[in-house]
Amino acid sequence: MDYAEKISTHYGHGHLLAAIRAGLEAQGIAPEKASIADLGPVDEFHIGGRVASAHFLDQLEITPSQLVLDVGCGLGGAARFGAKTYGAQLVGIDLTPEYVTTGQALCAWVGLADQVTLHEGSALALPFAAAEFDSAYMMHVGMNIQDKMALFAEVSRVLKPGARFGVYDIMKTNDEDLLYPVPWATTAETSWPAAPENYREAFENNGFTVVKENNRRTFALEFFRKMKAAADAGKGPPPLGLHVLMQQSSAEKVPNMVANLTANRISPVEMIGVKNA
Repeated sequence: MDYAEKISTHYGHGHLLAAIRAGLEAQGIAPEKASIADLGPVDEFHIGGRVASAHFLDQLEITPSQLVLDVGCGLGGAARFGAKTYGAQLVGIDLTPEYVTTGQALCAWVGLADQVTLHEGSALALPFAAAEFDSAYMMHVGMNIQDKMALFAEVSRVLKPGARFGVYDIMKTNDEDLLYPVPWATTAETSWPAAPENYREAFENNGFTVVKENNRRTFALEFFRKMKAAADAGKGPPPLGLHVLMQQSSAEKVPNMVANLTANRISPVEMIGVKNA
C-alpha cells in the first residue's frame, strides 16, 4: 500500500452516505430537503466546524465572480458553505474516493451541484491549468503532507497573480511527541504537522506574501469544551457530528487531540497569503 492509499484508507468509512442519511432522518429531515446548516455538523472535518469556516473564509474576500479551489475538500462542506455564502464557483479536490462521491451526493441534496464540483486527486498533482483560480484554501490538510514546499508550489501554479491562498491547519507549537491516534492519523507514519515558521517559509518561497496569521488555540479548546458539555448533557453524541466520520475511533482520537492542544503541542493556525504579481 503506497502513501496515498494509506491516507485514503485512514479516512474511508465504507457506508458514509448511508450514515449521513440515517443521521438526518433521525432528526426528521428528508435528505433531499436538507440544508447547508443541517449538514454542517458532519461535513466540516476540522476544528470549530462551520463557525471556523466562516471566520476563515471571510478573510479570503471571495466574490461571486471568482473560481475558488478547495484543496483537500473532504466531503465538500466548506465548499458548499462558500458557494452558498459568497455566490462563487467552488472546485474541490480530495484523495479519498468515498469523500468525493459522498460529497457530490450532498451537493445534489442541497441544490448546489451546478455551483460546486468535487474531484478525486492529489494536492501534489492538481489536475488544473496554470493560473486557473482566483483564490484557494485548505483546511486541516497539510498535516498529512510531508513536502509542504511541493504542496505550496502546486497551489501557486494554479493561482492567478494577486490571488489569496488561505491555510487553516493544525501546526506544531512545541517539540513534544504527539499522542496518537488523532483525527488525521492513526500513527506518526502519516502525520506531518509543521511549525508556523515552516508554513511561512513555504508561502514565501513559492511567491506569496503572508498578510494574516491567527493562532486559534483558545478557540479550539473552547470548541472541544462545549462539544463535551453538549454530549454529557444529551447523554451521548448527536445524530450527526464528526463521530459519524471517525466512527468508534472518535472515543480515542478526540481526547488525544484535546490533550495535545492542552499541552500546547499543536494549535490550529490560520494564515492568509497573497500571490505576488
